[in-house]
Amino acid sequence: MNTLIIYGSKHGTTRKCASMLAEKLTGKTDLHDLKLGAAPDLTKYDKVVIGGSIYAGRIQKEITVFCAQNLNILKGKKLGLFICCMFPNHAEAQLNSAFPRELLSSAIAKESFGGEMRYSDMNFAEKAITKMVSKVVAKNNPTFSAMEMKKDLSMISVENIDKFAQLLNNIVS
Repeated sequence: MNTLIIYGSKHGTTRKCASMLAEKLTGKTDLHDLKLGAAPDLTKYDKVVIGGSIYAGRIQKEITVFCAQNLNILKGKKLGLFICCMFPNHAEAQLNSAFPRELLSSAIAKESFGGEMRYSDMNFAEKAITKMVSKVVAKNNPTFSAMEMKKDLSMISVENIDKFAQLLNNIVS
């Protein structure tokens, strides 16, 4: 079975997660970043995985547009959906708001792969917003302390990527 992983990545975390997933999938797997251009012909693939990162509560516009433009084709595929999200307590709600309901209901695998705060790649405005959000989240959730603002932080869940890959690998044609 041929698999296509379509993703949108702002600072590289989603690209990293998509690559990790591709290594765990059986069969031929192609990766495509929508920021680099239009997606390949979907009819050549049995399985399609779509992923993106959540910024300010939303997935990348390229992912939203791709899903809307290809909704009918995607509903007929063996489908997986993932997000990269730093806040595990909000991941399910973020996943459900990132993709159309029709795709969510037909997806075989749906998961949050965790995320990263890559401060070294952020501009001033992104750092300021991240600092503000971190303080609000820490204030409202005693189990979550404010993040160190001078270091990159990775909270990628290899366990979730493994679980997602297993679901897709267990699909028979």
